Amino acid sequence: MRTRIIHLINPQTNQFTTRPMYFGRALYSPLAGLLAVAAVIPQDKYEVVMTDENIEDIDFDLKVDMVGISAMTSYVKRGYEIADAFRARGVPVVMGGVHASFMPEEALEHCDAVVIGEAEMVMPKVLDDMEQGALKGVYRADKLHPMVDMPMPRYDLVKKNRYVNRTFVQTSRGCHQGCTFCAEPLMNGLKFRYRPIDEVIHEVENCGQRTISLNDADFFGTEARPKEVMKALKGRGIRWQAGVTSKLAQKDEMLELAAESGCYMLSIGFESISRDTLKSVHKYVNRPEQFQALVEKIHSYGIMVFGLFMFGFEGDDESVFDETTGFNIGANYDMCAYSVLTPYPGTLTWYQMKKAGDIVSYDWDLYDQGHIVYAPKKMTTQQLREGHMRAYRNFYSLGSIARRFPLTGARNRLHWGIYNGFFRRGEVTGRGLEKPIADATPEPKTIPVPPIMPQKREWREMVADGIGSMPVPQTERELRSRA
Repeated sequence: MRTRIIHLINPQTNQFTTRPMYFGRALYSPLAGLLAVAAVIPQDKYEVVMTDENIEDIDFDLKVDMVGISAMTSYVKRGYEIADAFRARGVPVVMGGVHASFMPEEALEHCDAVVIGEAEMVMPKVLDDMEQGALKGVYRADKLHPMVDMPMPRYDLVKKNRYVNRTFVQTSRGCHQGCTFCAEPLMNGLKFRYRPIDEVIHEVENCGQRTISLNDADFFGTEARPKEVMKALKGRGIRWQAGVTSKLAQKDEMLELAAESGCYMLSIGFESISRDTLKSVHKYVNRPEQFQALVEKIHSYGIMVFGLFMFGFEGDDESVFDETTGFNIGANYDMCAYSVLTPYPGTLTWYQMKKAGDIVSYDWDLYDQGHIVYAPKKMTTQQLREGHMRAYRNFYSLGSIARRFPLTGARNRLHWGIYNGFFRRGEVTGRGLEKPIADATPEPKTIPVPPIMPQKREWREMVADGIGSMPVPQTERELRSRA
């Protein structure tokens, strides 16, 4: 029997972080999810071809037996175009990822099957049905993955010289913060699930890289577990970065272990310098009065701070932009990313905005944290757009970069320069969106359904009310009853 070929594709994202900008390299590889999917496809029966459209063209004439496409909301329409093109050639297509998991009925208009949530639990069934020529539409596991005995991601499929950061090691899934704008708790749950330490270290030692990213929603989500991982990383010559929340990052014991085990950067979702705003989106863990001291403390251990902030919250007015960037420069953040609040379909923010009638556009191409797809409360859309761009210009101005450059201390100046260079070029000089303020569009035919319903009663009721407000096709009705 001949070896069957499966073509896994990441559609072009049109984000500067995944677009080659310096020496043909992108800042980040978006392939972590697909590499995990490839790992559960038996190599003795199938050949896997991987394509990241951000760095290479798709070969639509390649003779393959099945195509798998993963897409987030902002590039799912490109994913649909790719799926349509392969299906027109008679190739079966399976779609997965965040958007398809929340809107499977929409995705099924363009593909033969949708994987909802974690692919590891259902890929054997998908492959069996593909062999029989009988893909069955929706594949969804009846339980979450225990995170034990997970195979190594297929790092051999990555074009190694095309990314600055290409190795993402996942040590856990889930997040117990429950921020209203985030899909993580509705995809992977509010409880953390942990991989065994020995399996994490096996992947770290065999991934082929000495500089890695720990790809958890919140690596410092609990205190005991990250300490175990960091103790196991000590002495291995690994340089790592991770996304964490602010609370446990204030503990000297955590930071000391992080530095000793090779941490060079922590990305923290500060989101806003307004405590009232943070409360409104359920980000209670953050306390703005502690932000500056936290940055200083992390720096004292030789670790860079990448601050993540959002604009366009209900309480934001035009003053928020200059106040935030002034604070960021004064507090000596190493890097900052500024996003426009985006009501991703199926998040609690989506249901809140939709109920209030604030969403203007349902053009998924524009759901990229740069375009404005809703009507802000305390400023015009033009003020939000101009303020967002002004924040980048101010923070990444040459004067700001010179002021913030780490002349002293143990922070890695090479990494510092790479990140500031990418963001200055990508956001300050290269973010000229053709139409940053979205035109009004009709509502989608179907409404999103969270793979995991929220636990808070009032949030469950809000989602249920939103779901009940539209006609429900039979396939989606079944999905909602299971959600």
